[in-house]
Amino acid sequence: MTRILITGAAGGIGQALLAEMPAGREVLATDIRPPARLPANAEYRPLDVRSDDPDTVIGEWRPEVVVHLASIVTPPKGSTRAFEYSVDVEGTRKVLDACIAHGVRRIVVTSSGAAYGYHADNPVPLRETDRLRGNEEFAYAHHKRLVEEMLADARGEHQQLEQVVLRIGTVLGAGIENQITALFRRKRILGVRGSDSPFVFIWTRDLARILLRAATDGPSGIYNVAGDDALGTRDLAAALGKPVRWLSPGLLKFALGLAHPLGLSRYGPEQVRFLQFRPVLDNTKLKIDFGYVPEKTSAEVFDLWRQGAGL
Repeated sequence: MTRILITGAAGGIGQALLAEMPAGREVLATDIRPPARLPANAEYRPLDVRSDDPDTVIGEWRPEVVVHLASIVTPPKGSTRAFEYSVDVEGTRKVLDACIAHGVRRIVVTSSGAAYGYHADNPVPLRETDRLRGNEEFAYAHHKRLVEEMLADARGEHQQLEQVVLRIGTVLGAGIENQITALFRRKRILGVRGSDSPFVFIWTRDLARILLRAATDGPSGIYNVAGDDALGTRDLAAALGKPVRWLSPGLLKFALGLAHPLGLSRYGPEQVRFLQFRPVLDNTKLKIDFGYVPEKTSAEVFDLWRQGAGL
């Protein structure tokens, strides 16, 4: 019976994973707050990855597998770069160190396609062997790159700890709302001239099943996680029945450069690269080597979210 400890279990992905967890597993759900729904085979313990909690809890509970989900995907109001680094990077370091110290067999880490960075010369699609160039101006992308560098060092120095690293596309499912879905709720879809700005989506239930396989009988390794195909600006606009507001990159940078210091926008001019050069993930290795074919394509995932959001 595999003992599985989950960090960040109260988040959307953590809740989806708990819902997929079969009865024959012992599960410890950890987070700074209890999950809204806890299955009968799971117990909860508070754990703040910024503290000494990872070493204490992992040392006492002795899991065979740790699924590390805790990170800052959508920064809360008033968040700082230092706070996000303390969770994303230092928190992961504490969890990783605790796994090594206490003989955990496998760690599963949710990285992101953002670790590849937002660059005009990114290969399309990106494969797991492509360079990680998470831009320093994007905290999330930079932190995921730093985490992956940390994990690569650990693979060389601590080969007894198996790793499954999942580079995930944009996660969508029922009830998901964040800074990306806010773009889809605008009266017009924002488009950057000269860029198709494609999205690759993964359904929350597909991701939960991938995490479950990674924590149980799946192979170790690094895998891109996304549904088949990608949706560009025009595809999204057509699916939503909305017009596109096309702006030049220069004009958009100028407008954000004025609005951000005045508090009129949470985004600065550097965010234009996010709109232009989103990573498109190749999921061949996920399907062939890992052995999981996502049930829903990117288009089907988006349509499911659109219907649930009443759009």
